Amino acid sequence: MGETRVDLLHLLEDLRDAYPGAAEETILTEVVANSLDSGATTVTIAADPSRSTLTIVDDGVGMRRRDLARYHDVAATTKVRGDGIGFAGVGIKVGLLVSEEVLTESRLGKHHMATVWRLASRHRAPWKWVPPPGLVAEHGTVVRLQLKNPLSPLLDPGFIEGALWRHFQPLLDPALVDILAAHYPRGVRFVVNGRPLPQERWEAPERAPITVRLARKRKPSASGYLIRDPLPLPEERRGLAISTFGKVIKRGWDWLLAYRKAIQEAVARQLAAWGDIREGGEQARRRAARPVERDLEAVLLDLADEFPLLAALVERRAGGQRALPMGQTPAKPGEAERLGAVSARTTEPQGAEEAPAPTEPSEEPGAPEPAPTEPLPPSAATVELPATRGPRRPARYGLSIQFEQRPDDPELARLVETTVWINEAHPAYRRAVASRSEGYHIAVASAMALASLAVEPDKEHAFVTAFLASWGAALDRRKGRGQR
Repeated sequence: MGETRVDLLHLLEDLRDAYPGAAEETILTEVVANSLDSGATTVTIAADPSRSTLTIVDDGVGMRRRDLARYHDVAATTKVRGDGIGFAGVGIKVGLLVSEEVLTESRLGKHHMATVWRLASRHRAPWKWVPPPGLVAEHGTVVRLQLKNPLSPLLDPGFIEGALWRHFQPLLDPALVDILAAHYPRGVRFVVNGRPLPQERWEAPERAPITVRLARKRKPSASGYLIRDPLPLPEERRGLAISTFGKVIKRGWDWLLAYRKAIQEAVARQLAAWGDIREGGEQARRRAARPVERDLEAVLLDLADEFPLLAALVERRAGGQRALPMGQTPAKPGEAERLGAVSARTTEPQGAEEAPAPTEPSEEPGAPEPAPTEPLPPSAATVELPATRGPRRPARYGLSIQFEQRPDDPELARLVETTVWINEAHPAYRRAVASRSEGYHIAVASAMALASLAVEPDKEHAFVTAFLASWGAALDRRKGRGQR
């Protein structure tokens, strides 16, 4: 009969690497999170460099004997998803990587016991019951790590305090303690080497509470506050810090789209009240620009025959984008689709040129004929880009609309590559915003920016007139498509 074996060392290293910070910070924060999940009101941390020990004591409810026995199983947990902030005892299990042994003592009523646990080999992590050393007073749990490295950051009180501030700042901020009072009715206190961590209110000239609501729910999904300070913030404290039950789970600006919109709306209202942005300014600009962007392609296609220089902005090529000079030798049928990545290969000796593949005519009416592809000189080694799956469609190159501030520029807009940059500092744009005619202003500014590319200076008036006529006709075509 066979046996399933687990490379325990490799598994623990994978758990350690799944966290973005250092292993020591993961161990500390996860053990503290488990203490908070047990209902602790005081978490005492003692670092003893002379003995290379880190001891974490809490006054939570403690564990029964069977719970402490399951505590040593890698994939076991007694927690219900969504009710806590610790993750299946990951901190103590990752702690085996940096410890000679881990002592755990727990007390719950008449249940008072202790275990010693260590990583003996890649596949074995034995543990055994030992007499309780008496580190727990009435109830709670103690975890003591006998560290391998006498210079470990876990023996530095400054490192411990900094990690607690980064990961549990809401529990140390008086402005957020009231919000968390329902979950921690007796509060939470941290003590590091006999020194209680004081609560610290973020001092700033201006501060305002914010509430984040998802969709149309009346109950807030998140609450917090926004500050405005003329002094620069430290890099690690910039952005939005999101916490669950007082533990910061994410910090920065990279958020899921479903929450990003709700957070932006909540923050934008307060910034508008402070005068940092106009209420809905960015959204209004984008709403005004979207219809023009949708119509620009149709307008430029209509004008491409009369003004050939515009064809480059809406060029269509059968089979996709222009053939790259780095890949001329075709791959075997289906090879690129199987690889799904850039592959390198050697072509035939120099001189064995291949004729370019014939281009297929565009199926859409009114599209300009694709220019024939000229054969490129072969090289000794080329790199081939794989084709995407599914039918290859004609590639399109269109214009986009962006906004910028140029107070000293008299021009309404400028063309940079394939982007029309609207000068929102121009008095005409501000007048258009006041009269709610941004769309027409963007169309006129786009036409004037494209005129210098499309025609000679003495014909720019005729181009602008033709552009606006085609832009107006695009609205009728869009209505016709909607009716069909």
